[in-house]
Amino acid sequence: MNTTDRANAVARAAEPFRALLGPTTADDLLLWLRAELGKAEALDRWADHGRAKARAIAPDAILHVVSGNTPHAALQSLIGGLLLGSTNLVKLPRGGIIEVDEFVAALPEALRAKIETEEELPAGWVARANAVIVYGSDETIAHFRSIASPSQVFVGHGHKASLGLVWEDPAFASCEDAARDASLYDQQGCLSPQVFYVVETRPGFAREYAEHLASAMDRFNRTHPRGPLTTEKKAAIANLRAAYRFRAAGDLRVALWEGGANLDWTVVYEEDAWFPASPLNRVIFVKPLPGDLPASIGPASEYIGAVGLFPCTEELADRFAALRPSRFCAIGRMQEPPWTWHNGGMPRLSSLVKWVDFEP
Repeated sequence: MNTTDRANAVARAAEPFRALLGPTTADDLLLWLRAELGKAEALDRWADHGRAKARAIAPDAILHVVSGNTPHAALQSLIGGLLLGSTNLVKLPRGGIIEVDEFVAALPEALRAKIETEEELPAGWVARANAVIVYGSDETIAHFRSIASPSQVFVGHGHKASLGLVWEDPAFASCEDAARDASLYDQQGCLSPQVFYVVETRPGFAREYAEHLASAMDRFNRTHPRGPLTTEKKAAIANLRAAYRFRAAGDLRVALWEGGANLDWTVVYEEDAWFPASPLNRVIFVKPLPGDLPASIGPASEYIGAVGLFPCTEELADRFAALRPSRFCAIGRMQEPPWTWHNGGMPRLSSLVKWVDFEP
C-alpha cells in the first residue's frame, strides 16, 4: 500500500472513534504528513529537495508503550506508525485497551499484518524496534530510555499538566466549554486542564466564575457521567473536599462546590496562585490570574501541556508565551488537538523518519 492508500484505510477504521480522535479523514492525515514531511509522497518516492532530491525512510519497526487511561493517545500513536508504513509493536497495559482492539479489527489485512499487540513486553521487542515511543509516568519513561540503544529514536511522553486562562468573559460564555475540557477523559490526559486562571475584571469575578463553572460541570455530568473510581481515587477526592470544606468555613478566599453523592465533580476556588496538585477525576480549581503567572505556578511551569484561552487570540498567546506549552488553543478545544499538533513540542512523524538525499 502506498501512503495515500494507507491514509484512506486508516481514516475508514478511525471513523467510529471520532469522539476520541476528532475528525480523522484521509485529507486530515495527508495534511499531517505534508506539514511534517513537506510532501505526503516523500515516503513513496524521491521528492525535490533544493537542487537535489530526498526521500523519507520510515522505521522498519516502532515500539509503542501505551497507557490505559488515555486510549486516544494510544490510537494516535498507532495511527502515526501506520501512516509511515512501519511495523507497530504495541505494548498494552494489563487488561488491554478495547479501543485499540476494535480499531485494529477494522483495518484491512495489509495493515493488520503490520501490528502486533501484547500486554507483557516480549523479549526482543526493544532491540527489534528502530524507534521507541513511550507514554506513561516519568519513571516508566526513564526505564525505557535506559534500556533503549543510542541508535534508536526515543520519544517519551511523560507527566504534563494543562491550564486555562480566562482574560475577559463578563457573560461567563466560556463556562460550558471550560466544563467540557475539565471533564473529558476524567482529566487523565496531558491536555486536561487542572486549573483556570481568571482575570479579575471586577472584584470577586473569579469567584463568580467558579460558581458558574460548577453549574456547567453539573450539566455536563448529567449527559456525560464520570467513569468509575477506585477506592484510592475516591479517598483522594474525599480528603481534598474535606480539607477545602474546612478552609472555606473560615476563609472568604476559599470556596468549594461539590457535585453529587458519587464524587462526580468538584470545583475549588482559592486566591493562592500556586498550581494545585489535583487528584484529577473532574476536580478543577479556579484562581484569580496573578501578575506573573509563570513565576507564580512554581515547578509546574516545566510541565505545561496545553493552555486554553478565552478569548483565543494571538495577542493573548504572545502575552503568555513564557509558559512554553506545546499548544495554545481555545477553551473548549483543549482535548481536541489537530493531527498536526506538536506533542510535547516535537513533530510526531518527521522525528521518526530518516532522510536520504539523492543528487543526480
